[in-house]
Amino acid sequence: MDRNQIIGIALISVIIIAFMIWMQPSKEQLAKQKQKKDSLELVEIKKLEEEKKKKQEQNISSDTVKVITDDMIAEKILNTQDTTLLDSLNKKLYDLYGQFAEAAVGKEDFYTIENDLIKVKISNKGGRVVEVELKNYKTHNQTPLILFDGPDNLFHLDFFADNKLISTKNFYFETTDDKNINATSSQKQLVMRLYADTDKYIDYVYTLKPNSYILDFDIKFNNVNDIIAKNSNYIELTWQTNLKSLERGDKPENMNTLLFYKYYEDAVEQLTEVKDDQKTLSTRVQWIGYKHQFFASVLIAKKYFDNAKVSQINEPGDSILKTMASKISLTYKGAAKETVPMAFYFGPNQYKILNNIEIAEDVKLDMQEMIPLGGNIFRAVNVYVVIPLFNFLGKYFASFGLIILILTIIIKTGLFPLTYKSFLSSAKMRVLKPQIDEINARIPADKPMDRQQATMALYRKVGVSPMGGCLPVLFQFPILVAMFRFFPASIELRQQGFLWATDLSSYDAIVSWETEIPFISSLYGNHISLFTLLMAVAILISTLMNSSQLQGNNPQMAGMKLMMYLMPVMMIFWFNNYSSGLSYYYLLSNIITIGQTFLMRRFVNEEALLKKLNENAKKNKEPQKSKFQQRIEEMSKQRQLYSKKK
Repeated sequence: MDRNQIIGIALISVIIIAFMIWMQPSKEQLAKQKQKKDSLELVEIKKLEEEKKKKQEQNISSDTVKVITDDMIAEKILNTQDTTLLDSLNKKLYDLYGQFAEAAVGKEDFYTIENDLIKVKISNKGGRVVEVELKNYKTHNQTPLILFDGPDNLFHLDFFADNKLISTKNFYFETTDDKNINATSSQKQLVMRLYADTDKYIDYVYTLKPNSYILDFDIKFNNVNDIIAKNSNYIELTWQTNLKSLERGDKPENMNTLLFYKYYEDAVEQLTEVKDDQKTLSTRVQWIGYKHQFFASVLIAKKYFDNAKVSQINEPGDSILKTMASKISLTYKGAAKETVPMAFYFGPNQYKILNNIEIAEDVKLDMQEMIPLGGNIFRAVNVYVVIPLFNFLGKYFASFGLIILILTIIIKTGLFPLTYKSFLSSAKMRVLKPQIDEINARIPADKPMDRQQATMALYRKVGVSPMGGCLPVLFQFPILVAMFRFFPASIELRQQGFLWATDLSSYDAIVSWETEIPFISSLYGNHISLFTLLMAVAILISTLMNSSQLQGNNPQMAGMKLMMYLMPVMMIFWFNNYSSGLSYYYLLSNIITIGQTFLMRRFVNEEALLKKLNENAKKNKEPQKSKFQQRIEEMSKQRQLYSKKK
């Protein structure tokens, strides 16, 4: 670089610096610009307030507008240096919040309290739980299992103070506790405090113990009784949560994601599964639960909630299943110091855990009722037989495929006496078929009552009960239904693999596709479950082997046989999206049934059985009729007489 170039660059630099100094605004100009900016901000706030007022006049909810307006005012206070503007904004906050105005200004920060099972994230804005992670579980795609998170999940108190509606979601709570609290080895607390004055505040006290899914939560009112409206007997608590999709297979998960609640010292009930629903709970409530298929978030009153309004909205999106919301009335007595004791349950829907939760003495929670084990006798079978047996086997075997196999063998062995009795009854009916055909040939078809009486007389004579084959099957039916409810509801099977199935709580897809096929995708799904196909084949073989139980050639019997053959085909569609553990169980059950049928046919000699029945007929030439049979015959005679007269 020569001398002329250096001189040129220096001159250009001097010119640029001089121009910048010359163009710099004066102090008076800067003041005018700032005044103009502050005026525009006040105009913007005023417009929002006018919009809120307009919406209120139109009876339209203005909660969102109010939050935007209040947040803007708080933000301006944080950023402004102008004393005049600051005084104006502070006055607006006081007009909105009265003695809580100072708490409306702050910066959002997050705190965590965790143990070895759960990690709870709490925001100082609103003092609320914003996220819950279950440490020992993952979603179906192996990401951390978050029950809920995000700003759309609400938890706040609403009450009147100084003739102003106060909602705690708009305020910044203070705390002196650490940002990360670990309760793995000992009980720990996190206290979030909302100040109205130095000695007037509301505390949210979160307490977590080691190895627990229970997060104790107490609301403590301290000297705010002269601030909160004197006629306030209740304070409203709003709890709203978006339940995220956590499992593979949206249909079963959506069907099992719903809102539960328990009346105080009364029954557990739920909202409708398949549609939007809401209900006003006008009497005392013990707890309200937002239930996923395998997990739950439950708010429990250690005493009771006075009443509540609950709602459930189905969401069309992929990530959110349903939105649950509750508006709960908490008793407020207006004392100087007052505590509302509650607790959260954030954890799995596992029977042995939910059945043993205690939050207060003599308080029966019945939270295990959220697990869909069936009603009445079916639930009893699961609770007193299947679950204890399943848990017992789980102590000795690590493979859940092997546990289901052993469980099936035990159940089928226990039911074998009933199975044998049913088979023996059908064998008796089968060897008597020639005599029944002879009765039908002898008595005209236009005399059905005579045919029936003659057939019943034959049964009495040889000592055969036509109900002998039906009653054993009827007694086995509760087991069949109980297992249908047990496997899809068992969190123990969740993400447990066996053979080609990667998750026994969900379907086992050997073939899958993304393209939506009209009718097929909605009815069948976008995959093929192998366990379901094998189960259907086993049912069909078992049906063919036992179809001889249906005797006769009348149209009704033919229709029943057709239904029996169509059932396996229908089950392919029903079970394709169901738990592969359930299909595997039914496959094993039918294979064992086929084996038992082969054995019984081998050891039951039908010729010897017919000989014995004929011997019974010789001994009982005039068999004694039961009172029931006598009534049936009397009713038949009266019907025939009535028909003749008519």
